[in-house]
Amino acid sequence: MSLRTKMIKSSDDSEAKDSAQKLKGIEISVPIVYGNVAFWLGKKASEYQSHKWTLYIRGATNEDLGVVIKRAVFQLHTSFNNPTRVVDAPPFELSECGWGEFEIAITLYFHNDVCDKPLHLYHHLKLYPEDESGPLSTKKPIVVESYDEIVLSKPSEAFLARVHNHPAVGVPRLPADLALPPAEDVDRRKRGDTKDHPLSQWFTNFSEADELLKLTAARQQVQGHIARLRRQLSMVGGQHQPLKPATEF
Repeated sequence: MSLRTKMIKSSDDSEAKDSAQKLKGIEISVPIVYGNVAFWLGKKASEYQSHKWTLYIRGATNEDLGVVIKRAVFQLHTSFNNPTRVVDAPPFELSECGWGEFEIAITLYFHNDVCDKPLHLYHHLKLYPEDESGPLSTKKPIVVESYDEIVLSKPSEAFLARVHNHPAVGVPRLPADLALPPAEDVDRRKRGDTKDHPLSQWFTNFSEADELLKLTAARQQVQGHIARLRRQLSMVGGQHQPLKPATEF
């Protein structure tokens, strides 16, 4: 599933005073992926502990999202101890064991200079294959992921300077006369960088090219359905002949 969520920072007095530092007409995109990887425990499985799973928010190219996201809150099923899990630093993930599938509410909080509104996401934890009669494997996990692109409009100069050239953030071509303030020297490979994540071999590869191919295929499929319907309608119209009146006056 692919989404594109546009986040708008609220207007207040402090922002109005700082409006000179806001860059109108510029949008920053942050591709994210959220989902879960679940392993069947095999012989170690019990009635209530059949799978070990990891739920996560990651960059689409497995980069550190801490430059934009400050906190992630995961709302698990009430049967878990401490069902509200708060992760204050990247990588934004948690691991648990269980046996049931359920919907998880995910709330992302951004740094103050990014957006003051949280982003609410929902993910249905998946432990079993679509074909429930199929065999379970301890080596190949169940992987379910969704792609979303967070769009941030009118960024501040300080925020733009911080994320400019950051691999997790998409920044458009900037005006040649725009002079950004010096950014802090940030280590690009921090603890939140998931390129060396132990589960990275199972992560889905998302790219704009893949999304365009999917959209093109869907458009061609719709056009094919329309063409078939038109042919069917033309055939029905050709077979229909006007009825002659039974009696002519």
